[in-house]
Formats: sequence, structure tokens, C-alpha cells
Amino acid sequence: MRSRIRIAFFGSSLVSAYWNGAATYYRGLIRALHSLGHHVTFYEPDAYERQSHRDIDDPPWAEVVVYPADISGVHRSLEAARSADFVVKASGVGVYDDLLERGVLALRKPGSLVAFWDVDAPATLERLARNPRDPFADLVPRYDLVLTYGGGQPVVQEYTRLGARCCVPIYNALDPQTHHPVSPDPRFAGLLGFLGNRLPDREARVREFFFGPARAFSAQAFPLAGNGWDATAGAPGNVRILGHLYSADHNAFNCSTRAVININRDSMARNGFSPPTRVFEAAGAGACLIMDAWDGIEMFLEPGREVLVARDGAEVTEHLARLTDAEARQIGARALRRALAGHTYAHRARQLEAVLEGRLPAGVAA
Repeated sequence: MRSRIRIAFFGSSLVSAYWNGAATYYRGLIRALHSLGHHVTFYEPDAYERQSHRDIDDPPWAEVVVYPADISGVHRSLEAARSADFVVKASGVGVYDDLLERGVLALRKPGSLVAFWDVDAPATLERLARNPRDPFADLVPRYDLVLTYGGGQPVVQEYTRLGARCCVPIYNALDPQTHHPVSPDPRFAGLLGFLGNRLPDREARVREFFFGPARAFSAQAFPLAGNGWDATAGAPGNVRILGHLYSADHNAFNCSTRAVININRDSMARNGFSPPTRVFEAAGAGACLIMDAWDGIEMFLEPGREVLVARDGAEVTEHLARLTDAEARQIGARALRRALAGHTYAHRARQLEAVLEGRLPAGVAA
């Protein structure tokens, strides 16, 4: 029988995906951990208008604590987490990250573990490489383990070089209860769709991989969803800018175009082995996915059969010129089968259990 582990998780937000691409990852993994009998308390700051842009109410599979985005709020939340068996500080909380990264280490007690969970490891490691005196570098060896949501061996090796005691990638995955095929929605109809926030380290790639093909198919609609896109982006006229898209509409978005595209941020594309949440959202919906090329894709989907891979905008255009509706459906169906067979959050939660079973004392919170 598994021991019930009390987990305190400090992250950006569980209940809002507003300017928060990690929400899908947090939700899928924590729901799966709950189904295995573990209790998660998720601590998130009241910041960036996320509480006024909630996608979900407080879920039955986690306790959500929203704390004031100030120093006293951080300290109260840290104190409340003191009884946990496993304390997690995720990267990119966005409010007093430095304080939280030090503060969770003070919660370690006999029989407990403290982890740093990096949801953007390539960017974190590039930051540390640019500034070896970054205060976080001194904290890495003090965590019991470092978890990442991607990065493969390149990330493991670099964190090990920085002194990490243990580094394990827990990859993004599919939550089939949340992401699944639905009927097309005319609001999102078009040839190719892209869902992603406008970020400085991705915008040039969006212009290459999405705006370029849109110009090549000027008579077709190219729906674009996500925060930050407006007239200043210089999108072609056939790109329909939709703004922030609540997660309840993600399935319909993925099911309403012939294909959808994933465009990684610069650091994740350079490092590879980092499938973002959108990959598995699309696979779960049975969508035909076109993906910008990066090392390690075949670990998750088979190029040519379960996903179409493009090295530049010209290859995206070539895929679209050849792709029929029937072929798109076949590729999407294969991707869905692959994700269900080996890449669900249930698989990831069991992987995390195996990691913790080897490091937590027997009988914690039994």
C-alpha cells in the first residue's frame, strides 16, 4: 500500500492559466497525484490579475491557498507548509521567487524532502550560465532533488554540474479528462491555428513559423490565441487574433482547424527534449500537430506518422500544401493513441512516486 504524502506546492497558479502556461501541467499532475491518494496544498500569490481570470474553481483534488503578493503573505504561507512531507518550490512563481527559494529550504525536517521544480529549465540554466554569481546557483546543492518538466539529459547533466543531488525530468503529458476530441467550433475555423502567449523569446519564431505560412495561404484563416497579440505584432490580415483563450475552449480550438502548430521558445528549442503542454493538449484532442523541430521529439511522437515536423516556415507551408483533411485526421488519431498509451499524467505521477519512494522514509503520513 502506498503511503499518503502531504505535499506543499508553491507555484504560479493552479486555478488560472492567465499568463501562466504551466497551469495545464500543474493541474494534470496534481489531479493524478490525488488519484493515487496523496494530498496537495497549492500555494499561489494573488498577482497578475490571475484570480480575476480564473479558468476553474478550487478543485476537489487539491487545496488551494491564495496568499497576498507581499512579504508577509509569503512568510505566512511558508509557515503553513511546515507540516508537509514534501515541499516543492516551482520556478516562475512571479512574486518573491528569491525569498521562496530560500524559505522552503528552512522547512526541511527529519523525514521530509524539499525540491525545486523547474518548469523552464533551459531558460534557468542559460541565466545561470550568463551569471555564475546568481544567488540561486548556491541553493541548487541544498535541495534534496531538482525536478524539471523537460530538458532530458542536457538539463540533468547541467544541474548535476551545478551540484544538484538528484535531477529528474517529469515531462508534460495528457490529462484525458480535460483534453479530448470535441466538435469543431466555427469561432476557431481555419487552416492552421496557434495558441501561445506573445513572449520576447518566441515572437521571432512565431513570425517565421506562423505568419510566414499565413502569407502563403492568404485566402485561408489562421486563428491566433494567447495573451499579448495585437496590432503591433504585424500579423497578416488573415491571422485572426483572438486574445486570451480560457482553457475550457482549448479543445474546440484544437479541433477546428486542419492543423495546429506548436512553436517553442528559443531556449527550449535550442535545448530540446522539452515538449510543452500544448503538444499534449493537441494530441489529446486528436488534432494534427505541426511542430517546430527540436531534439528528442521521437521520445513523445513519431515524426511523419504522429506529428509533422518543420525546421522553418517554408516547411510548414509545404506541409499545409500537401495535407488533406483525411490525412490530418489520421495523424491526430495516431497521436492520441500514443499519448494515451504512454504519456498521461497518470504515468508521470507514478514516475514521481517511484522517485519519492526511494528518498522519503517508509511510513510518512501513513
